[in-house]
Amino acid sequence: MGNLAELRLVWEPRMLSILRIMTGLLFLEHGTAKIFDFPHQPDHKAWVLMTLVPGIQGLLEVIGGALITVGLFTRIVAFILAGDMAFAYFMSHAPQNFYPLLNRGDGAILYCFIFLYLWVAGGGEWSLDRVRAHHGRRRSESHLRTKENRISATC
Repeated sequence: MGNLAELRLVWEPRMLSILRIMTGLLFLEHGTAKIFDFPHQPDHKAWVLMTLVPGIQGLLEVIGGALITVGLFTRIVAFILAGDMAFAYFMSHAPQNFYPLLNRGDGAILYCFIFLYLWVAGGGEWSLDRVRAHHGRRRSESHLRTKENRISATC
């Protein structure tokens, strides 16, 4: 039983990172389809910035998807995107039908709850947030050591 616990401890943060990366890439793909028509969709609308869809939504998907993929500012971006997906569901999907399968809103619901989870859990082991936190901790430790050296040199 100890091996299973060790396995879980090692792979839990890694699987969080894999979930974040895949979610970010899929979300990014929606944005590239809206803005760059890649991959091409038969019902593609030309991108215009000052429209809600595909304009602002496309930007949220490209920028937010890229940031989620690399794990940079994960918590704040995930919080914004969770709200974005809840808004998208209730504005576009829910009025069509009560059932998510029939109103094609199941993707928006899944994105919303995955982003809420990332808001709480963070970016995981393989994220730029973790690198930034580790780098910041090293800088503050070296700053403290420098202060300690100056203090001990004056004594």
